[in-house]
Amino acid sequence: MTKTTPPAMSQPQQPTDRPEHGDSIIDIGQTLTRMRFLIGRRIVGRIAIANIAPGLELTDLDVLDVSRRIAQAGGEVTVGAIADAMRIDPSRGSRLVADLVTRGILRRDASQEDGRRSLIAPTELGETLLREIRSVKHGLIEQMTDDWSAEDRQDFARLFARFVDGFEDVYQATDKTGEPAGLPPASDKIIAR
Repeated sequence: MTKTTPPAMSQPQQPTDRPEHGDSIIDIGQTLTRMRFLIGRRIVGRIAIANIAPGLELTDLDVLDVSRRIAQAGGEVTVGAIADAMRIDPSRGSRLVADLVTRGILRRDASQEDGRRSLIAPTELGETLLREIRSVKHGLIEQMTDDWSAEDRQDFARLFARFVDGFEDVYQATDKTGEPAGLPPASDKIIAR
């Protein structure tokens, strides 16, 4: 009788620090993790809601902000455009917009090109809420960089914008599966520090 050796079990991949990733790359990765945790707490939105519109949900602010960004980019702000930008189902987008219309934060206007289509725009209360969000955000940034030199603030603003532009490029290249283009599927990813 011949003994056979069972096939080797594949070992899960362990996180690695690739040598080509210098300390700065690792530090940026760790700082991003901390920032994601803090941003996940939605401090700016929570303060703005408490100051202007108690009872609103953070998702309501997302709808308002997305509608502002679509308009700034020169697009038509419709329920479909909002849902697409938020990557949510159109029926959920419709419910969120309807709720904000009922609350007096958004309004529906008839499209000049197609009277059957409604365009979404902020009301005066919506504009006030957007201004409050900007005010809270700018106040927090000013507080956090209060002891920085003007040159440090300028350098950070330039480099941070460049960094976020890179993130947006990856986001825009995301395919229908939700995986960023050029990256391996989630099950093959190595968890980085």
